[in-house]
Amino acid sequence: MSVLLCAVLGLLQGLGEFLPISSSGHLLLSRLFFGIQTDTPAMKMFDILLHVGTLIPVFIVFRREWLDMILHPVRNKTLVLLVAASLPTLAVYFAAKKLFPDVNGFAVFDNGWFLGFSFLITAFFLLLCDRIAVRTKNGDGKVSLLNAVVMGLFQGIGMIPGVSRSGSTILGGVSTGLNKTTAAKFSFMMSAPAIVGSLLMEGKDAVEEGYISQIDLLPSLIGIAVAAVVGYLAIRFMLRLIAKVPLSWFALYLAVIGLIFLFLQLSGNTLIPPFAVPASVS
Repeated sequence: MSVLLCAVLGLLQGLGEFLPISSSGHLLLSRLFFGIQTDTPAMKMFDILLHVGTLIPVFIVFRREWLDMILHPVRNKTLVLLVAASLPTLAVYFAAKKLFPDVNGFAVFDNGWFLGFSFLITAFFLLLCDRIAVRTKNGDGKVSLLNAVVMGLFQGIGMIPGVSRSGSTILGGVSTGLNKTTAAKFSFMMSAPAIVGSLLMEGKDAVEEGYISQIDLLPSLIGIAVAAVVGYLAIRFMLRLIAKVPLSWFALYLAVIGLIFLFLQLSGNTLIPPFAVPASVS
């Protein structure tokens, strides 16, 4: 891939990881638009590298929290809560692998056949989040074990391309009593163990199977850098505005592109895969 294309994908990753619009969905949508094969091992590894780019601003923005977790692991319970949130996500991940063993779990969605509905699901989640948040705007400012576990379950749902991880986990937080600001902050920190876990699992396969050599180094580094810078700005933007700006504006955007995608899909557009479970699964 060219440097320009990798930079565009990095931009989409940086925005989509922290704005509730689904980075995986927009990366998949852009590859369909540019005619890039979406389900190759090298493409999956490049996606993970872009996610690593957005891991950098998570550590920078929340550096005081991470340092306090390391220095005071007993007093500061955040690390325990992050682990607790990761366990349900792992459970969903392995349940999907069990349900779709022929395509390695959530890879069943990799060609984009479900993407239109995924965007609509996220739009519904965001509208529901706004409705619930009216009752929890003065809610708990401290994350509990229940909050973490429920947010971890929603993070598992967010592994479907087009279903926003941040939007899903924020909904999980407000539905269990957190205000939107606290839910968003913990949601962003939850991305760190999720990205590290994906990097370790997929990175191991990349090294063992040798397809990491298929990735162009310079374009990939440009994509990672763009994802990091844009991700930093997106985190700052969301933390500053999430208590003031309704998520329904993002829901409207996702509903529009979801409906357009479904229209193109049902009209037989050649860029859009048909709405059908891949033959290897069915």
